[in-house]
Amino acid sequence: MDDGPLTATATHGIDRLTSPGALGPRRPLRVLTVTDAWHPQVNGVVRTIEATYRELRQAGHDCDVITPLEFATVPCPGYGEIRLSLLPYRNVARRIDQSAPDVIHVATEGPLGQAARRYCVRHNVPFTTAYHTRFPQYLKAMFGTPERWVYRFLRWFHAPAWRVLTPTAEVERELAAWGIQHVARWTRGVDLDVFRPRGDPSPLVEGLARPRFLYVGRVSVEKNIEAFLKLDLPGSKIVAGVGPALELLGRRFPDVRFVGVLDREALAQLYSSVEAFVFPSLTDTFGLVMLEALACGTPVAAFPVQGPIDVVGDSDAAALDTELRRAALRALRIDRSRCRAWAERFSWRAATEQFLAQQRLVGAGLSDRAIVRPA
Repeated sequence: MDDGPLTATATHGIDRLTSPGALGPRRPLRVLTVTDAWHPQVNGVVRTIEATYRELRQAGHDCDVITPLEFATVPCPGYGEIRLSLLPYRNVARRIDQSAPDVIHVATEGPLGQAARRYCVRHNVPFTTAYHTRFPQYLKAMFGTPERWVYRFLRWFHAPAWRVLTPTAEVERELAAWGIQHVARWTRGVDLDVFRPRGDPSPLVEGLARPRFLYVGRVSVEKNIEAFLKLDLPGSKIVAGVGPALELLGRRFPDVRFVGVLDREALAQLYSSVEAFVFPSLTDTFGLVMLEALACGTPVAAFPVQGPIDVVGDSDAAALDTELRRAALRALRIDRSRCRAWAERFSWRAATEQFLAQQRLVGAGLSDRAIVRPA
């Protein structure tokens, strides 16, 4: 059974096994996910879909994914690595018909997500959506767009969904406050086999003074990376990732080591080779990278905001402070064994069980093409 990286093509013919536990199928489901976020992007949306599909496939379910790799695309303004699909409705409709899914999950609100939404509404097909990205806050930070404009679009987009899947209670409250209903929990996890403490230091830290502080993620304005890079800290700073602000920040902070995008094994080795992981974002819904760092035994420093509060706010493996420098220095004093222990509370299997439970409810309605609103 294939539990490796997903491709942008259908995966028909997967063995339909019966496994014990909540993921084991009463009957196997064919799950179709439609996403505007896909490789070569490396972000929480892509990692979440990949990890969920690995778990589903291992439990005997059949998985298909529609991505921008199947369409003519143009680069998103200001985000060249993000590809926007051009006039995708007909091809999305054809792919949905070919896939013949038991359930449809729309992961993103971009052109492909809108096309899938249109198909489901037109054919009265139940579906779920997800809220991965805080676009109202991102667009306000980048372009000054009023948040209420973006929330108006989000209400329209998510309104027909059977459930809007969200990672934390705080996100659920935020969406409810803006009139987005039918939310349900779909938390996140970490691959504890890949992300674990490593004894061999990463070659990427060679020659760097200790303590070493690391940021991993998209290199863009909305991630607030500059708040980290400006800190007066001892030792060295490292940034892993790419994005539209990479060239500018590279020029402004020549003493920072920028290492680009890494595969999971190299990234785990890098996490293990630093003294603290700094997460400066003020707008993330969750922050998978915090769990990855903790799983490698590396303490986290962050602002006490949505995302860090939800993921590590009750832990003794992170330092949260309105002064990021103070948090980074406090993180150096955290016992690394506490970090791994906290990360072990989060598994992709448990997260996928939440996802699958919602899909089974949708699948019950999909068989007769009739939407029955949940209570």
